Amino acid sequence: MSDRLAQTGVGAGVVVIALGYGAGAMSMPSEAGYGGVGPNFLPLVVSALLLVCGLLLVAHARVGGFREFDGPEGDERGHWIGFAWVSAGILLNALLITRIGFVLACALCFLLAARGFQVARGDRLSGWRSWVRDALTGIAIAAPVYWLFGKLLAIQLPGLGLGGWL
Repeated sequence: MSDRLAQTGVGAGVVVIALGYGAGAMSMPSEAGYGGVGPNFLPLVVSALLLVCGLLLVAHARVGGFREFDGPEGDERGHWIGFAWVSAGILLNALLITRIGFVLACALCFLLAARGFQVARGDRLSGWRSWVRDALTGIAIAAPVYWLFGKLLAIQLPGLGLGGWL
């Protein structure tokens, strides 16, 4: 298959996804909610932008192909050990979020994902300091998100303790 045909297929695929996403957004109720927009507003905007991107991809593919397109880089095969670390983080987050709270579950997810990316990059996972650093970084990212959801959006995420402080 030629590069031009494959690139046109990629653009056409994006157009199809945009149309499907738009159809789903149109099936949502459109009554105005907070701020005067309904729940289908943002999905419709995303669908429209995705459609424009897909049409531009098709147009570029038809008039000479994607410009300045570099071929794939990196390893020839996936790094399965790194994938396992990241997958464990995501699955444990889903399993534990209602038991240990949003902040700790997300910090654990960050810790395990960071380990997975470090292994895939070829780093050794030695030393307790890097484990503590990654865990504290995960908490530093998740805690403000928890607070912002609770205070600004009035959405209660799962917490730990009687007051849900974590």
